[in-house]
Amino acid sequence: MISLFRDFAKSKWAAGLFALIILSFLIVGAQSDVFSNLGPRHVIDAGGRSVDSVRFRGDFERERASLQEEAGRPVSFDDMVAENLHTRYLEVHTQRLGFLDWAWKAGIRPGKELIFKEIRRIPAFFNQITGQFDQDLYEQALAQQNLTSQMLEQDLRDQYIISQFSAGVFAGARVPRIYGALLAGQALETRDGKWFTLTPAMVGATPAPTEEQLTAFIKENEAQLRMPEFRTASIVLFTPGANESLPAVSEERINERFEFKKDSLSQPERRTFVTLTVPTKAAADQIAADLRAGKAVNEVAAANRIQAVPYRDAPRSAVGDPAIASGVFELNVNQVSSPIQGRVGFTVAQVTGIAPAAPATLEGMRPQLLAELRAEDVKAAAYAKVEKYEAARNEGKSIADAAAAAGARVVALPPFTQDGQMANGQPLNAPRQVLDTTYTLSKGGESDLIDAGEGQYFAVRLDDIRASALPDIAEIRQPLTQMWMQRETQRRISTKAEELAQRVRGGEAIATVAASVNAPLVSRTGIQQSQASQAELGDAVLRGLFGQGKGQVFSGAGQNGFVIGQVDTITPADPATAAPIVEQIRPRLTQDLANGLAQQAVISGAARTKATNDPAAALTALGIDPAKASASRPQ
Repeated sequence: MISLFRDFAKSKWAAGLFALIILSFLIVGAQSDVFSNLGPRHVIDAGGRSVDSVRFRGDFERERASLQEEAGRPVSFDDMVAENLHTRYLEVHTQRLGFLDWAWKAGIRPGKELIFKEIRRIPAFFNQITGQFDQDLYEQALAQQNLTSQMLEQDLRDQYIISQFSAGVFAGARVPRIYGALLAGQALETRDGKWFTLTPAMVGATPAPTEEQLTAFIKENEAQLRMPEFRTASIVLFTPGANESLPAVSEERINERFEFKKDSLSQPERRTFVTLTVPTKAAADQIAADLRAGKAVNEVAAANRIQAVPYRDAPRSAVGDPAIASGVFELNVNQVSSPIQGRVGFTVAQVTGIAPAAPATLEGMRPQLLAELRAEDVKAAAYAKVEKYEAARNEGKSIADAAAAAGARVVALPPFTQDGQMANGQPLNAPRQVLDTTYTLSKGGESDLIDAGEGQYFAVRLDDIRASALPDIAEIRQPLTQMWMQRETQRRISTKAEELAQRVRGGEAIATVAASVNAPLVSRTGIQQSQASQAELGDAVLRGLFGQGKGQVFSGAGQNGFVIGQVDTITPADPATAAPIVEQIRPRLTQDLANGLAQQAVISGAARTKATNDPAAALTALGIDPAKASASRPQ
C-alpha cells in the first residue's frame, strides 16, 4: 500500500491534484484576507448601516464643540479620548444603528408620505408671506446646519421607527391591575398595636470591668486593637536650608537663557480655516473648484453630504494630520488648497484669517526665566552637596558624619507605619520612596543615596522599630473601658428585652410586662407605613408593627433603647379608597416596564444585527495613534 502511494505521488496526476489544492487555498485566502480589506474601513458596522471615518470625525467634532461650549474652555480630541468619551459614543451609536437596521428589516418602515408630511410641519421651511412650503428656504436652512435633504429624511425616518416601535411596546405592555393593587393595599393598610421602650436606665448601671474582663476584651478584639509596626527614621536632605542663600542670578545668564529659548517662548502663527474631507480625490477636486468659484462652505459641504470642520486661531500643532497642517500653513488669506491626501481621505482647506507670530520679549519673560534659573541653582547646590556626601561615605563615614561634611540637613521623622500613618492617625508628609526605603532596612541600617527625580536626592537611617503588638491596658484603659461598658450595656439590655418579649409571647399581658420595668406603654391605632409615621414613631416600631402578623410580638433596637411590642389589629385597605390609587400608579408602573422592555429591545436588535465598532479606526479618524492612546490610558 505504501509503495502504491509513493508511485502515485510521482505521477503527473498527483502534480495536477496538488496544483488544484494550492489554487483553492489561494482563492479562499484571497476572499478572506484581501477582499475584506477593499473599500473604506468603517468605524461602525451595523448590517446595512455604517459610519465611515469621515462621517465619524465630523460627528465627533460636533460632540467636541458642544462639550467646549458646556465647559467654557478648549477641549481637544486627546482630552476626550483620555476620558473614554469616544468608546461611550461608539457603544451608544453602535446599539442605535444596529437596532434601526434590525427594525427596518423587521418591517418597521415609515412611508415617504409620513416623512414629507413631517418636513412640511417645520416652520423654518415656510415662506412667511405666502405661508406656503418654500423649497429654496428648505435647502438654505439645511445648508446652514450642514445637512442635506437625504440626511434629514433619514433622521426623520429613524425617529419614526423609534417612536412607532416604542408606541407598540407601550401598547402591548400594560401592567396588570394586581400590581398596583398590591402597592395600594400595602400603602393604605393600617395597624393597631402597643409597645414600650426598654432604656439602659431600666436595666441598671453597668459595673466597671475587672482587669480580667478587659484582658479578655482585648483578646476578643485583637484584630481591631493590635497596634501596627511603627518605625522611626532620620532622612538626609540636600536642598538648601532656610538660612542658606544662593548667589543672585546675573543679567548675563538671564540674557543668555532668553536668547536660547526665545523661539520656543514666542507665540506661533495662528490661523482660522475650515477643512472638508472626502474619501476620493475626484470629490476633493470638485470641492476645491466650487470653493474657488465662490460657493459658501456650508453649501459645498451639504452638496457632498459631509461636515465642514472649523478651526479658529489654531496653531500648526493643533492640526493632528501633518500633511493637512503643512498644506494649510502654506496658504494665504481666502486661498483654497488643492486636495491634500491625509490619514483619512482627501482634505480641502480654506483659510479665512492669519494671526502672525508674536515674538517673546526679554522683559515679558524675565520672571519666568528668573524662576527657572533659580530652580537650577538650587538643584546645582543640592548636587554639589550630594557629591561631597558620597565622597565622605566612600571614606567610610556614617550618614550623620557624611551629612555634616556635605552641609546637608538631617531631619528626624516621627514614628510612622508602612502605609505612612503617624501615631495620631495623620498621614506623614513624605514621599512614598522614603516610606518604602525605611521598611527595607533593619534597625540601625543606612540606605544608599536615592535619586527621587527632579534633581532631588535623599538617604535614610532607620533609628528604631516598635514591633506590632497589642497595646498595654494601662495605655488605653479609659477608651477600652468605655468600649467594654458600651458593649456590656447593649448585651444586658438586649438580653432583658428578649426576656420581656418572651413573657408577652407566653401569654402575659404586655401592660403588666411594661409595668414590671416601669416603662410607659404606648397604644396607637390606624398606623400607616408612611414617612410621617416613620419620623414620629421610629424605624424599630414601624418595622415591628408591619413585619409581624396579628397578635405576634416584636422586639428590636430603637434609637433610645429596645422596643418590645405587639400587633393588635390589621385593617386592610378600603377598596373604594384604594381603587383610584391603583389606576393612578398603574401608568407609572407601565411606563417603567415599557422603558425596560424598549431598552432591552435595542440591545437585542443590535445583537441580532451583529453591530460592531472599531475603536482603533475611530482613533485613527481623530488623528490619534491607537497604540499611544492605549499606552497612555490609565488602567
